[in-house]
Amino acid sequence: MMNQAKHIAIIMDGNGRWAELQGQKRVKGHEAGAKVVKEITTFCSNSPDIERLTLYAFSTENWKRPRLEVEFLTQLLNSYLKNELPAYLQNNVRFEPIGDIRAFSKSLQETIKMVQDKTSHCDGLVQSLALNYGSQDEILRAVNSLKKRDGDVTLEMLSNELDCKHDVDLLIRTGGDHRLSNYLLWQSAYAELFFIDTLWPNFTTKELQNIIEEFTQVERRFGGLK
Repeated sequence: MMNQAKHIAIIMDGNGRWAELQGQKRVKGHEAGAKVVKEITTFCSNSPDIERLTLYAFSTENWKRPRLEVEFLTQLLNSYLKNELPAYLQNNVRFEPIGDIRAFSKSLQETIKMVQDKTSHCDGLVQSLALNYGSQDEILRAVNSLKKRDGDVTLEMLSNELDCKHDVDLLIRTGGDHRLSNYLLWQSAYAELFFIDTLWPNFTTKELQNIIEEFTQVERRFGGLK
């Protein structure tokens, strides 16, 4: 039986380098990357096997970037979510953010919650954007929440306390680096990892399809023997 990539997670890396190679400012790469997010989400929403798509959009470490770039990223996110709401609804996509959004401006928080509420009835693909997300922060928040309870903490209890409660089947990182960068560490314990050189703005649905086809042939043993 072939594997099914029910939950795909992507580290969308390479926007800035793509723009610099074009002789443009880094923000142009982020604009180009946002268009790819729409294309990949639409593709996944039309695939009967894919249930969840989780995209690393803004990490807890991204605040260290230049102030103007951070401001642009948050403004881009705000406009992206507002502009894409009709597409979410048309494609029956439910939007579920993960991460600690309290650090964002009130207006961005309101936009995030608005899109989440207006797509809550959709029962097709679930698209999660990781926003002010870091896996260590996620686990730490979960542990601190569980401290209030009596008794031993179980795997199930910790998993249910995380922002993302679903194991990743296939994790892809674009941009050529071979690291997880504090992304879905718990959920990717047995994920198949694909590191590709393609910069995110150049990533296509065809390349994603090829990766999925390769994934279906991988022997997944989950620590056991077959």
